[in-house]
Amino acid sequence: MKKNVGSIDKIIRVILAIIIGALGYYYQTWWGLVAIVPLATAFMNFCPLYPIFGISSCGKK
Repeated sequence: MKKNVGSIDKIIRVILAIIIGALGYYYQTWWGLVAIVPLATAFMNFCPLYPIFGISSCGKK
């Protein structure tokens, strides 16, 4: 897997995961588990949808 998630994108994904997880916990719903997706893609530095659309938030090498 080639890295395609940049540092700003990574920060946004972690913040989004925290918000989604907190809302899921607050409303006591399973939708909070959706927070795993942005969190996992942030820590793996890879988003499986980016290659499909030809997107990369990493800087040019």
